[in-house]
Amino acid sequence: MPADGEDPLCVTDRMAESLNDGLIACAGPRYFGFVTGGSVPAALAADWLTSAWDQNGFNFASSPAAAAAEEVAARWLVELFGLPASTGVGFTTGCTMSSFTALAAARHALLRRLGWDVESQGLFGAPLLTVIASEESHVTIFAALQMLGLGRDRVVRVPTDAQGRMIAAELRSRLASIPGPAIVCAQAGNVNTGGFDPIAEIAECVHRSSGWLHVDGAFGLWAAASPKYRALTDGIERADSIASDCHKWLNVPYDSGLVFVRDSEAHRIAMTLNAAYYGQRPDSARDNYNWVPEASRRVRGFAVYAALRSLGRNGIAQLVDRCCALARRMAEQLSRAREVRYSTTSFLIKF
Repeated sequence: MPADGEDPLCVTDRMAESLNDGLIACAGPRYFGFVTGGSVPAALAADWLTSAWDQNGFNFASSPAAAAAEEVAARWLVELFGLPASTGVGFTTGCTMSSFTALAAARHALLRRLGWDVESQGLFGAPLLTVIASEESHVTIFAALQMLGLGRDRVVRVPTDAQGRMIAAELRSRLASIPGPAIVCAQAGNVNTGGFDPIAEIAECVHRSSGWLHVDGAFGLWAAASPKYRALTDGIERADSIASDCHKWLNVPYDSGLVFVRDSEAHRIAMTLNAAYYGQRPDSARDNYNWVPEASRRVRGFAVYAALRSLGRNGIAQLVDRCCALARRMAEQLSRAREVRYSTTSFLIKF
């Protein structure tokens, strides 16, 4: 590190010049790596404002504007996806922390039913909880479980079909052999195939067993915004919690995740913290720290609000439909190309 500082313009010019070759063109229309894409213009502009305003999205006292933006965006999202109006909503870094938040709420709710306060007593001596996931569950589910002390290797796995969808009959069989309540992790949009678990059938099984259903909808939750593809998410409103991303299908700048918890009290208790200096707020105002693991944080709600407002319900549906149509078109063209050989696990391009 240099002893003396440099002119700010020189610093930024040097960064633009020296780092350019190391940047990934993920904001370009022909970027096909992973699941990122170009940002919605209004969201990008709102992200610039977010940096310029430099608000702490912690609570109402630290930024009434942040509280209002995330409250409005949360209501719009709950309405867009057809979830219960009382659902708790948090704006996280991404699906890993969304699942962490949701599974923390699940841990609280199920242990509370068994007479155990996990927030104050911890897991030492707590009743055992069973976690069930499919053989195709995303790695972020297991990352959340390991951080919550629920363990990666204790998870009961459920077989899937050829499209990576959980087989509901196999889930029923496993639930029948478990003596206590279970947390079941399902998927809306398999990362490898795009397949959707039969959420309505799974929800019926889980709730009959007094369990908690968490749905990883990192990508696929947004299908609920499209009349054409909404049926893929049938039953999603019965999930106890859902994780999703905005920096995927909604195309807002990194980082931006969402967590929805139907039991908003369990959501808040699992996350909330308090101190005398946090400040007073009106009873109707939102304190963002009640819904996410972080205290001091960037206001992700500004960019999400801007994207939702600029696109509207119809614009989001069109975005989903257009993306699916282009994906289908690409798949059809690749299947006809002699240079491409299809594998059951991937497309292999022969050079």
